[in-house]
Amino acid sequence: MTRATTVRAVLAAAVLLVSALITLTMSPRLGLDLQGGTRMVLQAKDSDTAKADRESTDRTLEVLRQRIDSLGVAEPTLTRSGEDRIIVELPDVQDPRKAAEVIGRTAQLSFHAVQGPGTQGNGPGTQGNGPGAQDNGRADGKTDDRADGGPTLADEQGRSLDLGPARLSGAGVKDATAVFDAQQGAGWTVSLDFHKKAGQDWTRLTGEAACHPVQDERRRVAIVLDQQIISSPQVSPSVGCGVGLPSGSTQITGSFSADEARELALLIKGGALPLPVEIVEQRTVGPTLGAAAIDASARAALIGAAATALFITVVYRLFGALAAVALAAYGLISYAALVALGVTLTLPGLAGFVLAIGMAVDANVLVFERAREEQAQRPGRTLRSSLAAGFRGAWSAVADSNVTTLIAAGLLFFLGSGPVKGFGVTLAIGVIASMFSALVIARALTEIASGSRFVNDYRGVNGIASPGRVRTWLTRRNPQLMRSPRRWLLISTALIAVAVLGIVVRGVNLGVEFTGGRLVEYSTSRPVDVERARSALADAGFGDAEVTTAGAGDLSVRTGKLDDDGEQVLRAALAEEGGKTTKIRDELIGPSLGDELRRNALIALGIAVLVQLAYLAIRFRWTFALASVGALVHDVIILVGAFAWLGRTVDGIFLAALLTVIGYSVNDSVVVFDRLRELWAKARRTPVGTIANQAVLQTVPRTVNTGMGALFILTALAVLGGDSLADFALALLIGICVGTYSSVLTAVPAALVLERSSKAPPPARKRAPSRRSGSRTARRDPLDNGARV
Repeated sequence: MTRATTVRAVLAAAVLLVSALITLTMSPRLGLDLQGGTRMVLQAKDSDTAKADRESTDRTLEVLRQRIDSLGVAEPTLTRSGEDRIIVELPDVQDPRKAAEVIGRTAQLSFHAVQGPGTQGNGPGTQGNGPGAQDNGRADGKTDDRADGGPTLADEQGRSLDLGPARLSGAGVKDATAVFDAQQGAGWTVSLDFHKKAGQDWTRLTGEAACHPVQDERRRVAIVLDQQIISSPQVSPSVGCGVGLPSGSTQITGSFSADEARELALLIKGGALPLPVEIVEQRTVGPTLGAAAIDASARAALIGAAATALFITVVYRLFGALAAVALAAYGLISYAALVALGVTLTLPGLAGFVLAIGMAVDANVLVFERAREEQAQRPGRTLRSSLAAGFRGAWSAVADSNVTTLIAAGLLFFLGSGPVKGFGVTLAIGVIASMFSALVIARALTEIASGSRFVNDYRGVNGIASPGRVRTWLTRRNPQLMRSPRRWLLISTALIAVAVLGIVVRGVNLGVEFTGGRLVEYSTSRPVDVERARSALADAGFGDAEVTTAGAGDLSVRTGKLDDDGEQVLRAALAEEGGKTTKIRDELIGPSLGDELRRNALIALGIAVLVQLAYLAIRFRWTFALASVGALVHDVIILVGAFAWLGRTVDGIFLAALLTVIGYSVNDSVVVFDRLRELWAKARRTPVGTIANQAVLQTVPRTVNTGMGALFILTALAVLGGDSLADFALALLIGICVGTYSSVLTAVPAALVLERSSKAPPPARKRAPSRRSGSRTARRDPLDNGARV
């Protein structure tokens, strides 16, 4: 065993040992779509006193954190997204109404001077139970601000009062505590402590009020929470004019119950939000749906990985079996990396992890097919030298193809939203782990095996001594696929026309993410026909609701604007028909966010195309780059058209699949063009059409074998992954089939057509590094005894 092989073996053993330790001692961090819970995206808005920027949004986030901590939610997560958005994740919260109420309330506490009885909108008001229940001629219990800047609001008894502008805000409140005042019989009150400057402002405000006669309305100070007077006490007669209350504290009194006093203290102590917030996205997933998704994905991963391992073992025999061992090591390493980095594993991320297992065989297939070619060209060379030549020759294709996939993963992370980001992270980790698996672990195993005399003596065992059935058939038949490249371009154009026709005729069924609205899935104890459910919802006032089936007898309801109270009414209407009704999934997307996500999706696709074009133009000729990008655009249009014809939903998960198909399509094209560049550099006078045909025939075995590995995984996901992953797997199945076709029969013909107008010379042949005189001779193969005839 050579020193390099020893180093690889030791490095592989160390990484596997660390990965096993992490797997046994640490648990993965599951996203809400897997463990169940509620996810909200809050949009901060500008207020009169603050602009929605990074600093004020961070302050708002900290206030929200205090509020949510008081709810007792286990391990909530709050993060800022961009300049003015806050993402809130609440595990195990299935009914988000209470959380949304506490989070969404702005708690804008302010203190005002009373300027006298109300001069507008002062009709009779009624006092309800608890603070803020007054009615003053408007549904929200308040009137518009007057010309002097102060509002007109109803007091605790429902009488209208004209208030001056706010003199101090809730930001000056240091603490708020619910206290039961048994001595004075005031019941439950809320005690407020002010910061120093706010205490001075409070003294000044009460001093001005004390200048008015006792029982005069202007001797009162109004404490306003969210534009509702919760207390308007008279300043004590003992307080002199201009003196004010000497203390920096006060009490809010009213007809509070214990719960109302505690909730009010919580909101005030949590702080007045520096900015008002609006819920623009809300997703709720039941725990049973997440558990079912994990089980289904695990079954799909095991069956798909087993089928992939069996396939490469049949094709490449012993070396294929060793690659399957490396594939298992890849699964352990990538899983440990996800756990160690604290990556939140979402449903698309889990699918990406499973998909990467199928794609991880790509590098091994490239190496083994290259080693087969080397062995066929020089039958007398040893297995180890053929294997080394295979790794050396396949390196550029492996590097380029994985870089293009990493580009797609990066775009998913930076331009995607929500769970799609998790898919980008797991895909990137999978690509890096697969390269380590193929270039370190698999290479160490195969090099050790190639040093065995048994493997060398019985060459039918190793898997690379024979060229393989596909390569043998292609070599014998030698089909001239590139004799008429325009014919293939005409077929591709026809496929694009069919796809565009589907988009125009059937239309694209955009998901709620891109249109805005609400999508809720329910499980009922009794089967409910879609028509009966639609009729029941229409009778309840939801005539515009779209009702479809989802899964095994579940119902999916999609509406426009629908708040949480409306969702309760909708669920009750379904319960009358179906008995016990359980919400298993809930997605709420505001119209502004839907427009933004739709716009970002188009931007992501545009950037993906431009970035891939730039990279390929740098690494290859501009004709190759343009042809590859043309092929991936061809794949995108056909995939969208296929979903239009099938009536499937185009949403964020579909976007993740689409960007993955782009990376896969370019990956395949890179392999073909890398071989074309190499062969053309060796035979610069040969017509490029002949060279292209040769390159295609040499890379077809790799393309077929890699595609089969991915198809096993995706088929298992489509069949066993459940409804949550069905559309994702279907999109990738269509995309990989179309991408495999286009990388050979669209990209290469397009490059040949473009080369006719290109004046660039053929690529230069790479020169082998020269050896200095007196340098040491090359290391001899261990099985070569040096004898020569």
